[in-house]
Order: sequence, then C-alpha cells, then structure tokens
Amino acid sequence: MINLELAFADLAQVEKRLARVKKDRKSEPQELSALEKVAEVLNKDEPARNADLDEEEELAIKSLGLLTRKKMIYAANVADADLATGNEMVDRLREVANKEGANVVLVSAQVEAELVELSQEDKLEFLQDLGVSMEECGLRALVREAYDILQLQTYYTSGPTESRAWTIKKGWTAPKAAGVIHNDFERGFIKAETISYDDLVSCGSEKIAKEKGLMRQEGKDYVVKEGDVILFRFNV
Repeated sequence: MINLELAFADLAQVEKRLARVKKDRKSEPQELSALEKVAEVLNKDEPARNADLDEEEELAIKSLGLLTRKKMIYAANVADADLATGNEMVDRLREVANKEGANVVLVSAQVEAELVELSQEDKLEFLQDLGVSMEECGLRALVREAYDILQLQTYYTSGPTESRAWTIKKGWTAPKAAGVIHNDFERGFIKAETISYDDLVSCGSEKIAKEKGLMRQEGKDYVVKEGDVILFRFNV
C-alpha cells in the first residue's frame, strides 16, 4: 500500500513535468526520454528505480527527487527471539525485497530499548544469548546497510582533545576526504599520515604503531579505505 501511494505521487509529478517538456521546444532530449521511460515503468505498477536510465538521463530528472527512484531497505521489527533468524513474516518480506533488488534488516525495538540500560559487558552477554553479535544487532546493522547502499564509508581523526569519525563516499582520494573537515585541508594538502583502525587498536598507541612501521605516508592519489585513521598535513 505504501509503495503504491509513493508510485502514484511519482507518476503525478512525472506526468505533469512531461506535459511541460513536450510543449517546450528548448527542453533537453535527455529529460524527455528519461521522463517517458519512468512513466512507462510507473504505469506498469513498478517503482521508478526499475527504469533503465543512462547518466545524462539520470541527471536530467534528478531535481524531481522521485521517491520510488530512491534505493530502499526494509527494516523488519521482530521479537527478541526472532532477531537471529527471523520468522515466517520476515521470509515473506524477503521475497518481496528480492524482487525489488532491496535488502532486509532485522531490528527489534524491544532489544534496542533494553540495550540502552545495559553496560557494554552486559550488552555482549545479552546479545550472545540471543544468537547475534554487536555488529549484527538491529540499529548497527541498519546503519551499516544504509552506508553500503549509499556507497559511504568512514575514516577517523584522533588528537589530544578529541577523536572523530568522518563520512565520505567510497573511492574518494585523501585530499577530497580532507576537504570534509575544512576546504583549506583539501586546497593545501601535502600528505596524509595513515594507519588502519585495527592496527592502531592492536598496537595500543600511535607511537608503537610508528615504531612497527605501520603508519604510512600517503600522497594525493591515495584512495582512503574504510577505518583509516588519518593525520592530514597541509599548507595554505
């Protein structure tokens, strides 16, 4: 029902825009072809994301913000006993999601509420009894799935006063990643002193990591990896 309502909203918007584009002789052909493809899909009771558009067509209708063109994740709220394996309703939901090329994440509002009240040690024990790990647990799994579907990743900065996580697109180079912190970091980029999160944790300190040769000096072409801990050197 929800998907149908979203599709109706998109179809109304597409048809309205399509009528204008057909009347405007100055309109771009890419927009016309994109709108026609999307309208055809929506009229078949399919989501707009099923329309096969090239890069120029995609850009031409981006401003419409079509709801059914967006990627989807289904979050299934289940009882604590079903968090590890799901249930019959989850299996039915997965069938629907598979047809749409979407994923399903299991979340238990009951479990999430209880985790808030527990210490870290008790959280791990509680989840272990349910047959799930901390990383597989509802909200964490949902965030991870959202990052994957949006092609996002995280790198870290750490100093004497604070440690922070920064969100970037996968495939970004070090200068572009530095620009998330401040434009000057990207403009005056010199190098990135980099160590993986796992190496830093296993060593226990940046000093030991350096002594073991685990800290790298990376240049402008370096593609930042998930979990990198970076110190940017720059000059403006």
